[in-house]
Amino acid sequence: MGEVDEAIDFLRYYAFQMIKNKGYSESLYLHGSRVKVRLGFHGSPGRGERVSHLMKPYGVFGVIAPFNFPVSISTGMSSGAMITGNTIVFKPSSTGNMSMLTGVLLYHLFRDVGIPPGVFNYVSGPGSVVGDELVINSSVSGIVFTGSMEVGMSMIGKSYGLGQNKAFIVEMGGKNSTIVSDSAYLEGAAAGVVAAAFGFGGQKCSALSRVYVQNSVSERFMELLTQKAREIKVGNPMERDVYMGPLISGEAYERFKSAVELAARDGKIIWGGGTLKAGLNGYYVEPTIVKLSHGHELYRKELFLPFLLVDSYESFEDAIRMANDSQYGLTAGLYSRKKSEITMFKKTISAGVVYINRYSSATTGAIVGFHPFVGWKGSGTSGKGTGGRYYLLQFLREQSISESIP
Repeated sequence: MGEVDEAIDFLRYYAFQMIKNKGYSESLYLHGSRVKVRLGFHGSPGRGERVSHLMKPYGVFGVIAPFNFPVSISTGMSSGAMITGNTIVFKPSSTGNMSMLTGVLLYHLFRDVGIPPGVFNYVSGPGSVVGDELVINSSVSGIVFTGSMEVGMSMIGKSYGLGQNKAFIVEMGGKNSTIVSDSAYLEGAAAGVVAAAFGFGGQKCSALSRVYVQNSVSERFMELLTQKAREIKVGNPMERDVYMGPLISGEAYERFKSAVELAARDGKIIWGGGTLKAGLNGYYVEPTIVKLSHGHELYRKELFLPFLLVDSYESFEDAIRMANDSQYGLTAGLYSRKKSEITMFKKTISAGVVYINRYSSATTGAIVGFHPFVGWKGSGTSGKGTGGRYYLLQFLREQSISESIP
């Protein structure tokens, strides 16, 4: 229900932006020069000119959607492209999941409300076939993609390697961090960390995967964190009291087992690490908390799992350094009641979406129109986020038209 709500928010917000900005077009009048100028002088118009500043669509956008949030993210990308005048070829995820069926439903919904034939085009298939064709096909003017950094950068390389100049709007992964200071309200911080790390099974790009806790409060925070993790019920997410459902695929399950093996070898599993029987088909695992030193390879890989790494720090400068020590820069959180720490965090954290003392969730829960969802560094290519005021401009290209007035 929350995902459908967000899809509606995208539709309303992007429509609002187009109306508010009058299609991102304007007309100006440039007065002619009163002084006679010689032929070839370009600094001033000879006569008055009517100048139009227009933002025009590129043409066809390939929309390549992820398996998670198959309604809201797909709707956001698709509506962003279409409301700015482009047509789209929509390809949902189709490897190890069934979100291509959600894609069919989305196609039918747009068709039934009156989107003209040929504007929203649906095609399913593996990324290695259908996705590659969208990337290299010269009739496709742009790609909007949400997924891993490896796939995103590969697509850009393939297209540019062919000498194409496609528009790329690429939102990639994250290895999101949160800092817990000795001045933090620890009960609230633990609640926010658990929600961000284990909501949706950690299978969202904004999910929290790294926590840095000040030494003096580390023991108490770990007690609270473990207690809240123990309370999580795993099973059929259609049941109201179930907080965490299954992993998306067998491949994700194998990735979980490998991460657990590495954590047990090089660190300490504080809670979780096992598999569960939920009485249903699927891959059910325990929410997992691991004490592991920063610098380990698990701190670099985006796991997309309910798998949380914890390390401690002495000085706040060390915490900032470790939080920024990642190729990604999507979301980040801080729990502190010290004004100096909050100020330093805001000035130095390298992430596009930042939350401070948010007890509902440390790094997740962006609201359309209020929290533009934008990735820095390896988490995005444009520096402009979905659900933000500059998002639609990426689907448009600027043109100025000057018409001399007789």
